[in-house]
Amino acid sequence: MPKQYIADLKDRDAVDSVFMVKEKTMAMAKNGKPYMNLKFMDKSGEMDGKLWDNVDELDKTFQKGDFVQIRGTASLYMGKMQLVAKEIKRLEEVGVDLADFVPVSPVPLAEMQAELANIVASLTNPHLKGLMESFTSDATFMAGYCKAPAAKGMHHVYLGGLLEHSLSVVRLVDAIVPLYPDLNRDLLVVGALLHDLGKVAELSYERSFEYTDEGRLIGHISIGVELLTERIATIPGFPRELAMLLKHMLLSHHGQYEYGSPKRPKTVEATILHYLDDMDSKINGIRSHIAKETAQGNRWTSHHRLYNLYFFTGNGMDEDEEIVAFSEPLAEAAPFETSKEKPKPVKPGFGNQPFAALHNLDLFNDRQ
Repeated sequence: MPKQYIADLKDRDAVDSVFMVKEKTMAMAKNGKPYMNLKFMDKSGEMDGKLWDNVDELDKTFQKGDFVQIRGTASLYMGKMQLVAKEIKRLEEVGVDLADFVPVSPVPLAEMQAELANIVASLTNPHLKGLMESFTSDATFMAGYCKAPAAKGMHHVYLGGLLEHSLSVVRLVDAIVPLYPDLNRDLLVVGALLHDLGKVAELSYERSFEYTDEGRLIGHISIGVELLTERIATIPGFPRELAMLLKHMLLSHHGQYEYGSPKRPKTVEATILHYLDDMDSKINGIRSHIAKETAQGNRWTSHHRLYNLYFFTGNGMDEDEEIVAFSEPLAEAAPFETSKEKPKPVKPGFGNQPFAALHNLDLFNDRQ
């Protein structure tokens, strides 16, 4: 039977296909019977799942991260598709094509690598250019940099997502630099390329995307500054102040302390990087959320937990939408008629001149 992809499943579809187990937890129903909460994934997306029967027996046969053959039914529940499993059988990784199960950037890797090479070649500061050439010539580092996702669940959640996001921020930098004089373009570009440097070690991405022990205990910002400091030490004559400015961009790119940023942006370049990084990540996250919903033909998305919003899926560019236009000129409006009624006399009152209404009294008249 050909592979059935999660994004293509419809309500009441019979399912008999292979998926990766992303999450697995045991729970207890109100009647005291155990059941299993699951989340399945393939390269097209993710889907919640339930297992109601033979739970204790099947619990021992597979684990999170395994490939499993599922027989069951797709079901629409509270506006979301879920997979009710009847049978689950663990499969060995041999013979399983990983490309079917892990989402990959829609931009070809070779295209992104060529763009990265052109960006590095465009740098004019010899120290920053030498720094980037040191990173890009390191095969071990580049293997992770080109493969890592940009996040676990917020944005660019696919292989190659880190590189795609970094290049996108560089493009935004090059759009901004001509608008403001005296910006350090090279510093901004290198900051854009390296701001999420630590994610090569913060995340594991061989199968499902998870945080590593180092990622949980230290985090990508601190990891990135450590990697940057080590690399700068190998570049002869790298200016101390330039190193400080670049490290500050990494430390402050989340913008606020409550968002995990050890420092807040205190230079123009760091401020620009923060906002461009935030904009690109949010746009990608929202568009990915909308894409999942429009595949089901919905005008509004389901609730987005992170943004606490529902998003409208249209943008006025639907080719099938009928465009209403006026085919005849509008009739000229009739001129306003001037009222022929005489204005009513204004009753005397105090207003701002408290004695104005008293001029008709004898005590205000001149006596002769």
